[in-house]
Amino acid sequence: MFESWLIDLVRITTRVVEIAGVAIIVLGAFATLFLFLVRLAKGENRDQATTDFRSSLGRAILLGLEFLVAADIINTVAIEPTLNSLAILAGIVAIRTFLSFSLEAEIDGRWPWQRAASERQPARQARREAATSSE
Repeated sequence: MFESWLIDLVRITTRVVEIAGVAIIVLGAFATLFLFLVRLAKGENRDQATTDFRSSLGRAILLGLEFLVAADIINTVAIEPTLNSLAILAGIVAIRTFLSFSLEAEIDGRWPWQRAASERQPARQARREAATSSE
């Protein structure tokens, strides 16, 4: 009896997380569209507004996908721990990872692993300049 109640609770939790993921994507899409239209109505730079719109929309999609994957993980681990459901989860995670990399490249204009290198570059430059000025 307790096990049945626990499984029902996990199913409800999974459904709530899925709904939250979908809501984040839908609300994020409408909010970014609204802000985009407001910026255009104010006469702001169309190219910059479009770039910001795509960036914000991509972030909303990424966040929503995180919730959807979390729901799939909960479902696979807690409710249906079979090889078939694990294979499906692996496929979903692979697709989500590809989408995440693609969206991040679209948002930032570079691959995620390039961000770390470009963030380290200014620190190296500052150390070189400090070493040069102390000589």
